[in-house]
Amino acid sequence: MSRRNRRSIEIFSLSFLDVVSCGFGAIILLLVIVKISEPHVIEQLAVDLSGLVAQLEAELHEIRGETTVLNRELAARQEQLSEHRERLARLQGDMSAIRGQYATTRNEHDAQTIIENQLAAAKQDLSEEMRRLLGSGYQRKKLAATIGGVPVDSEYIIFIIDTSGSMRQNAWPLVLKKITEVLDIYPRVKGIQVMNDMGDYMFSQYQGKWIPDTPARRKAIITRLSGWEPFSNSSPVEGIEAAIRRFHAQDKRISLYVFGDDFARGSIQTVIDTVAGLNRADKSGKQRVRIHTVGFPVLFNMSNSIPSNAVRYAALMRKLAETNGGSFVGLNSSR
Repeated sequence: MSRRNRRSIEIFSLSFLDVVSCGFGAIILLLVIVKISEPHVIEQLAVDLSGLVAQLEAELHEIRGETTVLNRELAARQEQLSEHRERLARLQGDMSAIRGQYATTRNEHDAQTIIENQLAAAKQDLSEEMRRLLGSGYQRKKLAATIGGVPVDSEYIIFIIDTSGSMRQNAWPLVLKKITEVLDIYPRVKGIQVMNDMGDYMFSQYQGKWIPDTPARRKAIITRLSGWEPFSNSSPVEGIEAAIRRFHAQDKRISLYVFGDDFARGSIQTVIDTVAGLNRADKSGKQRVRIHTVGFPVLFNMSNSIPSNAVRYAALMRKLAETNGGSFVGLNSSR
């Protein structure tokens, strides 16, 4: 009885020890498995991170290169902007000066002074040819003040007339009147020609030739002009160049009369240089073609401000007349 009780109170048995041994073995096996796979995972992570770092570095270099290019382009744009601003400032200064000059010519007192000065300049000796045509006893009639008092020693006259819509609709009666007045100060010449600002001829049968000066032809010119409507780009440059190229001659005294109201496109200096090349002076220093210009205030009557195209026209015509032996007249009324 006592021996049976001793067995029942034994804590460790063979089966219990087996279970505990198996548990420890399993734990050791798990630890071995984990330790074997851990270096592989770490190595894989290192490889992945190295590739990512290399990719990011490449992208960083690319971004830095693009930034350099953009900074260079920005600097170039800023330099261009500075140049444009300087040019704009110069142009605004030139525009202010031209506006001041044109405003001065619109003042009646100043305009009258200019006309009187031009009348004084017009007192010149007649050429031998004009003496022969008009006779030695001819006395030059007083010039109309609205024409400006231009020299009348030419033997041939050419009219370059702006036939644009603004001129046709707002100044045509005055154009007819001024052309009649110009013809009146030349009682007799050797030839006349009429072209528009594009260089188109009024009479196709006289294209490239002089129209004979007769009373009937003068009347025909005024009659035809009243209904003449060829295409115009409202710029007198083409007509002036065409007239000089076709009719310029060393043995002829020619006057061009340019009638218009605006100069919408092109460079003023380019036109002046081109005309200077075409209208070169002879050995005596005189140019064979005089250029007289008349500005009609059409755009001023249509706007409350100073139109830039009219200012450009006035600047161009004033300079052309000044450098080509003629006179510029800015009319202050289109009636």
